[in-house]
Amino acid sequence: MGKADFLDEPPHSEHLTDYDRAHFATYIRLLDAEADAAHWAEAVRIIFGLDPDVQPDRAQHVHQTHLARAHWMTENGYRDLLRSAYN
Repeated sequence: MGKADFLDEPPHSEHLTDYDRAHFATYIRLLDAEADAAHWAEAVRIIFGLDPDVQPDRAQHVHQTHLARAHWMTENGYRDLLRSAYN
């Protein structure tokens, strides 16, 4: 994924999307950053290439929405991922 290959927020769906599949590594990086107690501004700068000093609202929104989707993946989305591995 190039740093510009992301939406400001992931598509909303109760099922795994193509966007989720394409950004699986991004979700893992966000979860790792959270587990390491990294500041959101540092994470969004490194993972998405956004400058939170220039676009603070957008940068925080991108971080929050993608992190929320990453958590959804760990709680729900993984089921679709596992099902697709067996089909």
